[in-house]
Amino acid sequence: MSWFLAPPSKQRWAFALTALVAASAVPTHAQPVEATAKGTPRAEDPDAPVTMRAEEITGRPERELVLERDVEIVRDKMRVTANSACYRQVEAELEAKDNIRVWRFGDYYTADEFRINTDTGVGTMLHPTYKLELNNAQGKARRIDFLNPDEAVVVDGTYSTCEGPNPDWYLKASTLNLDMGRETGVARNSVVYFKDVPLIGSPALSFSLSGERRSGWLPALPSYSSRGSAELTLPYYFNIAPNRDLTLYPHYISRRGLQIGAVGRYMGETDAGSYEGRTLVEYLPHDKEAGIDRWQINTSHSQALAKDWSFGWNVRAASDDNYPNDFSKTVAGSAERQLLRELRTDYRGEYWSLTARVQKYQVLQDPDLTTPTPHPYDRLPAISFHAARYDIGGFDWQVDSEITRFQHPTLINGNRMVVVPQVSYPIISPSYFITPKLMLNASAYQLDDWKNTATGALEQSRSETRTIPTFSLDSGLEFERQTKLFGRAVTQTLEPRLFYVYTPYRDQTIIPNFDTADATFNFSQIFSENRFVGSDRISDANQVTAAVVSRFLEASGAERLRLSFGQRFYFHEPRVTLDGSTTAAGSRSDLLLAAAGRISDTWGVDSAVQYNPDDKKVVSSSLNMQWQPGAKKVVNAGYRYLRDSFKNVDFSTQWPISQKWYGVGRMSYSLKDHRILESLIGVEYNCDCWVFRAGAQRFVTTANKTSTQFFFQLELTGLSKLGIGSPLEVMKNSIPGYQRINDVTRR
Repeated sequence: MSWFLAPPSKQRWAFALTALVAASAVPTHAQPVEATAKGTPRAEDPDAPVTMRAEEITGRPERELVLERDVEIVRDKMRVTANSACYRQVEAELEAKDNIRVWRFGDYYTADEFRINTDTGVGTMLHPTYKLELNNAQGKARRIDFLNPDEAVVVDGTYSTCEGPNPDWYLKASTLNLDMGRETGVARNSVVYFKDVPLIGSPALSFSLSGERRSGWLPALPSYSSRGSAELTLPYYFNIAPNRDLTLYPHYISRRGLQIGAVGRYMGETDAGSYEGRTLVEYLPHDKEAGIDRWQINTSHSQALAKDWSFGWNVRAASDDNYPNDFSKTVAGSAERQLLRELRTDYRGEYWSLTARVQKYQVLQDPDLTTPTPHPYDRLPAISFHAARYDIGGFDWQVDSEITRFQHPTLINGNRMVVVPQVSYPIISPSYFITPKLMLNASAYQLDDWKNTATGALEQSRSETRTIPTFSLDSGLEFERQTKLFGRAVTQTLEPRLFYVYTPYRDQTIIPNFDTADATFNFSQIFSENRFVGSDRISDANQVTAAVVSRFLEASGAERLRLSFGQRFYFHEPRVTLDGSTTAAGSRSDLLLAAAGRISDTWGVDSAVQYNPDDKKVVSSSLNMQWQPGAKKVVNAGYRYLRDSFKNVDFSTQWPISQKWYGVGRMSYSLKDHRILESLIGVEYNCDCWVFRAGAQRFVTTANKTSTQFFFQLELTGLSKLGIGSPLEVMKNSIPGYQRINDVTRR
């Protein structure tokens, strides 16, 4: 529903003030898909005959006919029944009286009197009731004026999507224009009643009859939190075109001042291909609490320039370190500290691709943390090339190369060129595979002069090179058998796998670390040749990885359950590290175990354990379980542990309390810090044509600060959402498997 002002009067301004204080709704944006077409204009066949039936018919043929008792008149898309009627053939006018029933383009009406021109569709109905096919809305009025087949004006009438003669909510207006062609409604001097109690009033408001988006004022969005006190947002939505829109939202924060925000989105097609983008901008001049101007920008764009050529950008920036703490509405948003600014272009051939990009970071420091957030190296620029061919005489080959300029405000700067060619010869059969591979990592560095801030020493510019070969041999078997899983017939596989890697040792301590880190130890990583992510460190290796995977497959091929077990064994302990320190890997790596799948129609599980067999301790573990026995019923339970770092449990649910009441909740708790990281509690009530939601959410914004938000919302189906906050967004983001309790469809 959207709101706009009509010519002012005392009564209308009173309604407007009521609306400003009481009304609210979540801004609705265009969906990132092609918009559906507007409603097809209604039209009748001008040559369609008029069929009449009655117990008594009198009058003059070809001029005027008077029908009495059990009258029925049909013309194309309109059918009228009444106690009496008069049809003037020359004027194409129909008049009906007493006990009138009208079916017109699928809509249904009753009335005391009805007059219409059957050629133009212009007519009048006295003391009618109506029910619309488009959205199942209904109401009654003193009069309905039909302006044309698409448009009608309801005078002194009501409007509601509730069934029955006494709807729970209804809109009462002096005039209500229902345009079926544009699928919109416009009400003048209107009041919305809930349980016969007036909730909001407005001199004029407009709303969609089909859920389609349209330009206009969206209802006000008040909110309250422990962090920012009372807030009020007044968004205006511009439906610029089916593939682009813009939302402007003045946002008043009582403790800070007036913030202006805008969100624009677009997508489309050119001769070269598709494009799409989104931009968010917020600006708060002279924050009363911080004493400075506050702002943020978040913009992204991607576009095809030619058949195989594209470009895009992703830019994020904020005015100060505390912006995420003070203005973010989510846990993820408040935790984001490294803001990327990237411009890139890609060109692709049949067997190769070329990418050029420029990356720079803005790092926001958490004032409550003693350890600063590290600043990544900027890439100014990075140019990468990839080429590959498969099954060329049985061989697969691939070449990856990159030239990058690395820049950092305090560390050594320099250029790096990396070329990694590789060739493999896969031998594959239905029951086994063997893949030998050879690869070479060749790197060259040109390093700038650098003053070491820790030692005060000045290091001269220098060049470094490194060439390291790697050989790997990947092999595996596959066995199958028929079995049952929880009473269901399935095919079980047993897939043992061995992966051997040899890379000679090269001392790399004199090479700076621009972008390399330890790879996450998981099932994907233990089957890779390098223990590191990035190109500055190539791990020496003389090792074999042994793993066994067992899958349970249905006849359709769907995977019900996967069990995995794996470990890496070192013939020689690896010596290369990120910082030049010694390693203590021993003769074997940690043990990995995992189980994941949808083990039944209602149960899902995803678990992993990293276990150190030498000290007999778990290094990390995670367990996530979901029980979803039916619609709008879900229970999630999770556990995450990383030794010497965190130990968290997570519980969330959506569950019916009674036939119409639903409860939602979430708690994320740190067992290590004895602290609640995020919590949510709420209730929902579904009464078919309206839904009520209420609750509160609390989450950590910095190391020592939390934010609490309260919300309640009354959603009048087919009209608007009234209340405080955005509960639908909160519940969807916080509870995996959450389902909306009222079904809302779009034409």
